[in-house]
Amino acid sequence: MEMGHVLVIGSAGIDIKGHPQQAVDLAAPNTGVVRQTVGGVARNIAENLARLEINTVLLTAVGRDHAGRRVLRRCQDAGVDVSHVRVMPGQRTGTYLAVLRPDERLLVAISDFAVLAAVDSAYLAGHEPLFAEAALIVIDATLDEAALATVFELASRYSVRVCADPTTPRLAGRLCPYLDRLYMVCPNAAETTALCGLENPASDHETAVAAARHLVSLGVQIAVVTLGESGLAYADSSGGGYIRAIKTQVVDPTGAGDAFTGAAIFGLLNNLDVDEAMRLGATAASLTLQSQQAVLRNLSPELLYARLAV
Repeated sequence: MEMGHVLVIGSAGIDIKGHPQQAVDLAAPNTGVVRQTVGGVARNIAENLARLEINTVLLTAVGRDHAGRRVLRRCQDAGVDVSHVRVMPGQRTGTYLAVLRPDERLLVAISDFAVLAAVDSAYLAGHEPLFAEAALIVIDATLDEAALATVFELASRYSVRVCADPTTPRLAGRLCPYLDRLYMVCPNAAETTALCGLENPASDHETAVAAARHLVSLGVQIAVVTLGESGLAYADSSGGGYIRAIKTQVVDPTGAGDAFTGAAIFGLLNNLDVDEAMRLGATAASLTLQSQQAVLRNLSPELLYARLAV
């Protein structure tokens, strides 16, 4: 497969997750397990792509601290090009702190990614050659309005397609001005309200298909709405479909959506039809749900096809 690199832009940091052993008492200490992993939506997508043998370049910012070195080392070990990452003296590497319920659903989370202010218009414009040579650009919605405007300006200048992850319901609305310029967008159910202008978020098979089709009507080329254990819906100009969730034992839900995005992009870059690319994404998400890591260290094209969802 001869092509330019995939340029991934957005968050990178450390995930800290608390897994309680019983119902959480918010007014007292709770017994459980606390784990740290390398994370960040954009970084996770970049690592998934690199492990799927896609030439991947990451633009992000980390602090000049132990956590930042850990993030960069994990990316390098996976094959991600981090030579252009901005390392900021005197700043903290981004951290996502989550407390889960005993059933692994999120109870509360705090996101500390002030360092991403360094991923600004000047930094992005200073890496214009990376945009010019890219086969595809992937962003998350942690980028501020000025940075997003720069991304889409450079993407248009060099006719490079852009894929986006809305990241959170609060951040998803930042993508609304650019829906007609997106190649693919992958919101979860909660994020569809901000993106689609719907009164209620997608909640089942029918509403997810409707939300995906609505996003296509707004100009998105490929729209995917993920529903967790209820599967996912997708649409493009030729139609769409629905894929049931693969039954699996959930160890940790973190990173499953990022795995989906990375594997779906892998399929599209290899000129697979949308249906098969979606199946690859669903397979990667299912495998990631079974891991304590946000990205499978043994992810490979061979593993995806061996476990391909039908």
